Amino acid sequence: MCGIFGIVTKDRPIPHGTLENAVRTLAHRGPDDSGTAVVNTSADGACQAGFAHTRLSIIDLSPLGHQPMQDAATGNWIVFNGEIYNFRELRAELEAEGNRFQSHSDTEVILAAYRTWGASSFDRLRGMFAFAIWDASRQTLLLARDPMGIKPLYYFHSAGHFLFASEVRTLLRTGLVPRKIDPNGLFSYLAFGSVYEPRTIVEGISAVPPGHVISLKNGEISSREYWSPLKQAHLGADDPRAPNAESRNGGSGHDLTAILRNAVLSHLVSDVPVGVFLSGGIDSSALVALMSAAGVRPATFSLVFREAEFNEAEYSRQVARRFGSDHHELMVSQQDALTAIPEALNAMDQPTIDGVNTFLVSAQARKAGVKVALTGLGSDELFAGYSSFRDVPRLERLAARFARLPSLVRRPIAATLAAGGKSDRRRKISEFAGELATNRDSALHPYFLVRSLFPPSERQALYANSHHAERELAIQLQPSIAATTNLDPVNRVSFLESHWYMRNTLLRDSDFMSMAHGLELRVPFLDRDLVEACFRIPGGEKHQAGSPKPLLLRNLGVELPEEIVNRPKRGFTLPFEHWLRAEMRPIVEKALTADNSCDLIAASGARFVWQRFLAGETSWSRPWSLFVLQRWCEQNL
Repeated sequence: MCGIFGIVTKDRPIPHGTLENAVRTLAHRGPDDSGTAVVNTSADGACQAGFAHTRLSIIDLSPLGHQPMQDAATGNWIVFNGEIYNFRELRAELEAEGNRFQSHSDTEVILAAYRTWGASSFDRLRGMFAFAIWDASRQTLLLARDPMGIKPLYYFHSAGHFLFASEVRTLLRTGLVPRKIDPNGLFSYLAFGSVYEPRTIVEGISAVPPGHVISLKNGEISSREYWSPLKQAHLGADDPRAPNAESRNGGSGHDLTAILRNAVLSHLVSDVPVGVFLSGGIDSSALVALMSAAGVRPATFSLVFREAEFNEAEYSRQVARRFGSDHHELMVSQQDALTAIPEALNAMDQPTIDGVNTFLVSAQARKAGVKVALTGLGSDELFAGYSSFRDVPRLERLAARFARLPSLVRRPIAATLAAGGKSDRRRKISEFAGELATNRDSALHPYFLVRSLFPPSERQALYANSHHAERELAIQLQPSIAATTNLDPVNRVSFLESHWYMRNTLLRDSDFMSMAHGLELRVPFLDRDLVEACFRIPGGEKHQAGSPKPLLLRNLGVELPEEIVNRPKRGFTLPFEHWLRAEMRPIVEKALTADNSCDLIAASGARFVWQRFLAGETSWSRPWSLFVLQRWCEQNL
């Protein structure tokens, strides 16, 4: 895992110190090594391309893995962040075609693959990655990002510069990007607690979409998609390529048990030890079980609270005993977690209401000597683990029935719902009903209702230009709904969860919160072959009442302890509700009741949110989101 940065100039040299400054701002992502390179892209040196890299050494720990790396045969350059799990297979294939290698790194394999197969090689990479290749002969910069968006990559384009980096903050700190909030990115944050790509919180900075290659040539940008889960998602249950029950459980080509096993084992490729974050839930326990069944004794790490009310150590210990892992408990107190919050806020590349838990467990794991860890992220999205897989289809049916009612009937019902209470859930449902009653064509899909943070009326109170931003947000979200109309309800929610919530909150937070400590997190459940296989399976196989994740459990090839399977689903939570009313109240209250909040947020709206929280009418996540936003703006703008 690494940090990457690059700049391509037009009619001017690279500003002095730009690359060195980028190395400093990305040092936390790659504490083991760093490097820079400058390429003259015009005969007179007036135009240049510069690259910076910070390295977390995981594969080929020798100096031969140093970046930026140049292909001696072509003059091409690469800066790469990520891991290619099938690089040894690709290397053998490339060697058979006459290629020779100087290192044992996956970085050199990407360069050789591009030299041999061109940009079509990107579709052959299995892993998590974000990289840039400077094609010397074509004078073209290529940016590529992995299919699921596990690794981040951002860019900024102006008349004189094209910049890219692993983090938004690195681009800001060049001094070449205006420090200005993107109003639509901000509105997205208010709507969902994170900024939805391709927008970012900073105006002019965009995210490279997952599964895409962006090209820069002669100052012009073009984009090409090389992979999308929708291509697989559109395979209906009656499609001849879709697996039937027999093939799912042992037939050739679609054996989900084998695909699961291969997904996990492929993620163990490393020249340093690989651990597993074990919470004692189904997802992390499944990883340990699959490794154990393959003869691998994993090292497992669990965060254990000293306070009994937060301590779930009994579950992780039970899994560790059952599968014989080398188990380690990372002991923390509630006070440790509270003390870590200012550091976690400083680590946020973009504001988010989540991620503090990942920051905490990553810090403890790195102190214990862990450099690479597997997590169960992605399992809930692929194997229908969230309550949204039950709630969204139900709301879809209710919304369809409600929309068919005459408008004279819909409006009184919406008014009745609005008067029925002040809870967050009631407010969201009543406002959704109000939108259906007045203009059902403009109402967002129920999925976005379930995942929303502030309902429309509160967004309007917080942000003055909300009507325009609301329209822009709807335009951004609508294509994903239109693309899923032919999917069954479970697979539709699966795609939406992975496309929006997972990518823009869970994966992004996991990246910058773990990399703040120089820790690489790997996500086997987002292996490309596994994602493709899961989207081909009918939703009824994934979600059954009273049976948690039946498809996953049926295809593990080994049984998990009954206590683990049937324990109530509980994420790793911190007591923010209590903290905001006690230890953190003075600082949060001062931030939300003063007039020095983020410029685009109405101070009166922020005060109203705080008052509702104190009155017990809204959850802690809403005032917390505004506090995080203000702190991020103070630190970065």
